[in-house]
Amino acid sequence: MNIHALRSSERALHALDLACRIEAGELTPAAVLESCEQAIAAREAEIGAFAALDVSRAKKSAAVAPAGPLCGLAVGVKDIFDTVDFPTEYGSAIYAGHRPQTDAAVVSQIRRAGGFLLGKTVTTEFAHMWPGKTRNPRNPQHTPGGSSSGSAAAVAAGMVPIAIGSQTGGSVIRPAAFCGVAGFKPSYQLLPTVGMKCFSWQLDTVGLFAANVSDVAFAAAAIADRDLRVDRTAPAAPRIAVVRMHIWSEASEAMQAALEAAARAAEAAGARVSDVTLPGALEEAWRAHPVIQDYEAYRALAFEYDHHRERIAPTLRKLLDNAAEIAPERYDEARRTTRRARQLLGDLFEGFDVILTPSAPGAAPHGLQSTGNPIFNRLWTLMGTPCVNVPGLADDAGLPLGVQLVARFGRDKRALEAALFLERAIERAH
Repeated sequence: MNIHALRSSERALHALDLACRIEAGELTPAAVLESCEQAIAAREAEIGAFAALDVSRAKKSAAVAPAGPLCGLAVGVKDIFDTVDFPTEYGSAIYAGHRPQTDAAVVSQIRRAGGFLLGKTVTTEFAHMWPGKTRNPRNPQHTPGGSSSGSAAAVAAGMVPIAIGSQTGGSVIRPAAFCGVAGFKPSYQLLPTVGMKCFSWQLDTVGLFAANVSDVAFAAAAIADRDLRVDRTAPAAPRIAVVRMHIWSEASEAMQAALEAAARAAEAAGARVSDVTLPGALEEAWRAHPVIQDYEAYRALAFEYDHHRERIAPTLRKLLDNAAEIAPERYDEARRTTRRARQLLGDLFEGFDVILTPSAPGAAPHGLQSTGNPIFNRLWTLMGTPCVNVPGLADDAGLPLGVQLVARFGRDKRALEAALFLERAIERAH
């Protein structure tokens, strides 16, 4: 199996470079918006990244660069976050035309940082598995992943330089991998979920998409108002643990080859790379994830289930039907399992900086009936750890193969620094 360099998207908008040029007076937000508008005109009819869009409002916002590090850059926001300026429908016909009275907290943070909303990006229904209309810009015959389908696709197609998503299982890392962009799932609760449609309050995490690692780190730093930028100094060589997990056989031949190629590139660039086998307690926690997720979803979506059950997509309806049978004792035990695993994982990180593991079982599956499988993501969502999809590799068909780096809880900048190191190492090697 041959692994190739991922072809760079000609349309990609690099948030960091654009913001720096605006700040220097070389570029205006209106000019960046023009690029966004051209990409939308060229590809939105085919890709379907947006659930709601208002370019005329965006042009008014872009007339003057607002104060703040985002410098008037346009942002796409997943349609599970409440917005005053746009309908918020959560990917569900139940909420057609719904207009919240307030913005979600992270939307307010975007505005405070000097960004503006170009539109709402497509989500799967209630951020579960039922596919929306979005197609993969790398190959429209393939899924863009989910549930943050539109956010990943909009960035990959150059429609926006930054997009917001969320992850409960694998809904940031997986679509970022499928679409060949950088995806960042921060530590649990680094970004607020206030005003976001809840699926699982123990798991829901706000995440971001941008063209590459420096871009997504810049966006995260601006929106979170934290020291997360990684572009100012060369990243140090990290200590990397290669983890294949107990589900390694579920990874495609191409994905297995991509992980090995990434490990070799990192080692050649000076990283200390070693193979690590996770203890059985982490495998047990992996199995606990759906118990916690489904138990909470049955309660978080109680109104929709009790009053509009027949209008919920079949896959989610079946999940909620089954979740109704999960006993509180089983949920409590799953949470205890999770706490033990988090403690053990924290101890394991004493020996290395980051874990290298697949972002998905393989490249984006052909067809639009499925958004792919989150099996390589859900443990890390459950652990609350920061994760970064590192783009740069592709299979023989040119489809992206993403690998993810995972750092200790709260070490978000370390995760991003290691991701930049790996991204550059992959570029040099290929």
